[in-house]
Amino acid sequence: MTTAVQVKKSTFKKAEAEWYDYHQTLKEIAKLRQEIMNPMKENDENVGGGRSGRNSSPTENIATRLVTHKQLKYLNEVTEAVENVYNALPDDYKKLVRLRYWNKSQQLTWDGLALKLNVSKRQAMRWRDEIIQATVEVLGWR
Repeated sequence: MTTAVQVKKSTFKKAEAEWYDYHQTLKEIAKLRQEIMNPMKENDENVGGGRSGRNSSPTENIATRLVTHKQLKYLNEVTEAVENVYNALPDDYKKLVRLRYWNKSQQLTWDGLALKLNVSKRQAMRWRDEIIQATVEVLGWR
């Protein structure tokens, strides 16, 4: 992986936060999908006759809501980017991701992380920078 354009600090932090929150985001997506697929009963505002302008097929209504829901679309885009970057990483980088971002039981310092990875602290931080840079590029952020 090569570093192309310098990423803004705020963008870097946001992308890194998405790695930390990846598993929580997956739970949020599942919850949103359930809420969309099983909504509370809508009130019929068409009192007094005539046909409503809405589609009457429940399946089509659910599919339309799933496809057009902005937050769900954004969360899916972010998790797909994280998954694509993760799947393209070498094994050492994947281990860094698991230890740094997805291991909630113990938060290691960069020194402790480098020790577990058998690399220098600076090398571990370079790997992190490359991972976040790749994520930003996949998402199209700047």
